[in-house]
Amino acid sequence: MSLQTTIYVIVGLSFALYLGIAFWARAGSTKEYYVAGGGVNPIANGMATAADWMSAASFISMAGLIANMGYGGSVFLMGWTGGYVLLAMLLAPYLRKFGKFTVPEFIGDRFYSQTARTVAVICLLVASITYVIGQMTGVGVAFARFLGVTADTGIYIGMAIVFAYAVFGGMKGITYTQIAQYVVLIFAYTVPAIFISLNLTDNPFPQLGLGSNLSGTDTPILARLDQVVTDLGFAEYTTAYAGSMLNTAFYTISLMIGTAGLPHVIVRFFTVPKVKDARSSAGWALVFIAILYTTAPAVGAMARFNLLGTVNSEVKAGGDLYAPEASLAYANRPEWMKRWEATGLLKFEDKNGDGRIQHYNDATKNAEVQAKAQAAGWKGNELTVNADIMVLANPEIAKLPNWVIALVAAGGLAAALSTAAGLLMAISSAISHDLIKGVFNPNISEKNELLAGKIAMAGAIVLAGWLGLNPPGFAAGTVALAFGIAASTLFPAIMMGIFYKRMNSQGAVLGMLAGLFVTLFYVFAHKGLFFVKGTEYLGLVGGANGFFGITPEAFGTVGAMVNFVTAYIVSKVTAAPPERIQHMVDDLRTPRGAGVAHAH
Repeated sequence: MSLQTTIYVIVGLSFALYLGIAFWARAGSTKEYYVAGGGVNPIANGMATAADWMSAASFISMAGLIANMGYGGSVFLMGWTGGYVLLAMLLAPYLRKFGKFTVPEFIGDRFYSQTARTVAVICLLVASITYVIGQMTGVGVAFARFLGVTADTGIYIGMAIVFAYAVFGGMKGITYTQIAQYVVLIFAYTVPAIFISLNLTDNPFPQLGLGSNLSGTDTPILARLDQVVTDLGFAEYTTAYAGSMLNTAFYTISLMIGTAGLPHVIVRFFTVPKVKDARSSAGWALVFIAILYTTAPAVGAMARFNLLGTVNSEVKAGGDLYAPEASLAYANRPEWMKRWEATGLLKFEDKNGDGRIQHYNDATKNAEVQAKAQAAGWKGNELTVNADIMVLANPEIAKLPNWVIALVAAGGLAAALSTAAGLLMAISSAISHDLIKGVFNPNISEKNELLAGKIAMAGAIVLAGWLGLNPPGFAAGTVALAFGIAASTLFPAIMMGIFYKRMNSQGAVLGMLAGLFVTLFYVFAHKGLFFVKGTEYLGLVGGANGFFGITPEAFGTVGAMVNFVTAYIVSKVTAAPPERIQHMVDDLRTPRGAGVAHAH
């Protein structure tokens, strides 16, 4: 079977599986639509949560970022996994014990205010819609390469698939579909990594292979990679920061508390029967996530090594990287490069007219590198590789069998679609349950609320598709902004709602608005309208090194600080919450064993 046929078969079978599960598990009530009936097994919920969590950014972009950034890319590993620990310990059990369907419902009840609930809905929609852009972009990237269609057509197909199982299945259909998607994506990620680790280091475990010697040598793979990238003018792989050390710390914290505040993740803990199950399923999710996250650094490093080795024959041989004959003749480029060139995500520009692919950092300030490059007749870097293709192209670069390449295609699509469905569910429930039922029409019937949820879901899919067609850059960068928004708005309100009983509605509302305003202002000031492709506006806050060198993706930490301080000061100078609310908070934090959660 040809590669294209194999891809069609494996991707087609995975889609048929998702749609079959969604039809079998379609929601018949609002409880099934919002929280899958509240009876999901903790292990199954952990697996579904892992799929919900491991988005296109985790599957497609994270290893690509680590490949490009090296050590600096570890902010994603530390931030996202650390956030999960925070969520499991400090938020999930208490929110489950509170017994409400959604995050805005918790905030509305805890702060005894429809205004607080409405502001929480706005913050949720901004974070979720920003996040879903990255998923739709990832769907477009995967479809463009593997199904031989344009990225735009790929997004339309992805919209149709999500529509089919999310609108009709609700959380029940999404939960059981995500379990299948987890199995697909984890096999798709680990199987190629095992093959590539064996090829490069003779070690079948990628986590150990990353610290092993290159096959047939006494040189550790990371040491050789460090030497190669620095010789070519790039930053040393194993020591580079994501900007400054301060920015790296703020970036990590923003991702961590953004994780704990993401509504589509939190709502998963309402789908289990007991409070104990909420904590247990968070633990299981961390186990399932760790399989991919401990593999990602090896995938990133090995992908970078294989890519450099493809375009320069001396990378593995250890010879002169600048020798003219070391660089790959463009006419002899491998088939995988031709396939990715067709997507526009890999580009070659022959700047010196010699017909060879010369890949080095022409922006380097290293005089020795510049001298070597000029002596070799180079006129600048000739190869541009989008970070998003590294994982998807990795099996092709390493010349793995067709079925492995097809499996990666199915995995990338599963990762993007599973998270898109979870986000769209959060958007849908915020509109139908929190706005329509909670604010505008409290007496709406269950049937009409369910209909409103499905209409909101359909509208959200259309909006997500449009934003995916006009994205603000590659997937993980967009996702990082979503985490910053969740970190600066929802996380402080939830934390103070649980752990500070003096916190009142005025403090919560003004804190969330202050965090949202400060974070969005900084993003707009750096990037302009961040949903317009190609816009770059750096005037308002002093350019790329504006606020102490903190990038927009890391600014969620500052936004969270502003939220906490504003909320605390306002709650101190205004009236305390009613006695019943303060008793509710005390009750919420009182251990109740593993008993069934009760709504207040």
